[in-house]
Amino acid sequence: MDIRSFLAFDLPSTWKEKMAHISRGEGASSLDVRWVNPQNIHLTLVFLGNIPSERIEDLGLAVEEACKGCAPLSAHLHGMGFFPGKGSPRVLWIGLEGDIERMGGFRDDVQKRLKPFGIRQEKRPYRPHLTLGRFRKSGRRNRLLDDFLLKNGDLASNSVVFDALYLYKSDLRREGPIYTRLASWPLSGS
Repeated sequence: MDIRSFLAFDLPSTWKEKMAHISRGEGASSLDVRWVNPQNIHLTLVFLGNIPSERIEDLGLAVEEACKGCAPLSAHLHGMGFFPGKGSPRVLWIGLEGDIERMGGFRDDVQKRLKPFGIRQEKRPYRPHLTLGRFRKSGRRNRLLDDFLLKNGDLASNSVVFDALYLYKSDLRREGPIYTRLASWPLSGS
């Protein structure tokens, strides 16, 4: 049986509360956005896709080795925007700053170790972000979105330390995805 899965860092409750406040705040209901449940938002490092369940243990050993070589990472929330940058917005995101370059190097190391498992490697530089919502229909950037970004675009937070990486199973359901934590590994490098 295949397991749809991804590797991610968990977010602190203070960040999730901030995201809930934004998605329920002034101007949010006027956007044609399907808001992500803040409890389901993670900082995804690598999307694994469908992995045969019998390969999960070996895959975990490869991830564990990468985690042993990486010291904890810190980051803070910084700003808000949408993808793609021009044209029709599809994803509303929150940005991060901090140990971003090291985080990208860690992502690359994890991907390299997962190559024997057939995991597709992302070639683009790692640009960590948190998906706050997805636009229901492709449309043009408009005044409502501009006003929302003006009100929330200077989003910031205290730095947090990410000291463990988690493997999540993702079950897609009509009412929204259900994420189940399958494994975790401490970032124990120096």
